[in-house]
Amino acid sequence: MSKAYEGPLATKFIGTPSEIYDDKGDFWVVDFPRSITHHHTYGLLTPFFKGLTEGKLMATKCTNPECTENSVWLPPRADCPDCYARTEWVEVPTVGKIYAYTMLDYAGIGIEMETPYWQVDVQIEGVDTIFKGYLKQGKPVTGMPVKAEFRTENPTHTILDVCWVPIEG
Repeated sequence: MSKAYEGPLATKFIGTPSEIYDDKGDFWVVDFPRSITHHHTYGLLTPFFKGLTEGKLMATKCTNPECTENSVWLPPRADCPDCYARTEWVEVPTVGKIYAYTMLDYAGIGIEMETPYWQVDVQIEGVDTIFKGYLKQGKPVTGMPVKAEFRTENPTHTILDVCWVPIEG
């Protein structure tokens, strides 16, 4: 085992000095630009995000014969919340009906969308959960038929690669 270095050091600042953004009151506001690269794994849920880039909605299904629910999950779950067995991937329809909706005036950190926008909960036949997303255009109405639209070119590789649009007719 090597001994930790304990000798003298010479340390210097290598950053960029901040500038005063606002000094009008008693408290300074400084311009403190920082950026980081965040490496995040989708782990066992990778097929869901890969499916979005391919124009597919991939859900997971519990196939454990001893499970009392055998539910289909969207967003997917790697393990069944009812019996804890590993789930299997299934492709589900890309059409549904608006179950509920709300307008978002503030999207929160990390959501790279202009506000306001309509956040919609979509009920999809054969899926046991309600899938959340946003309405690309129009005004939502409960029960309105919608279809998924995918960002297959220049995908963000996030949940923002799928949105919903009204089905005309």
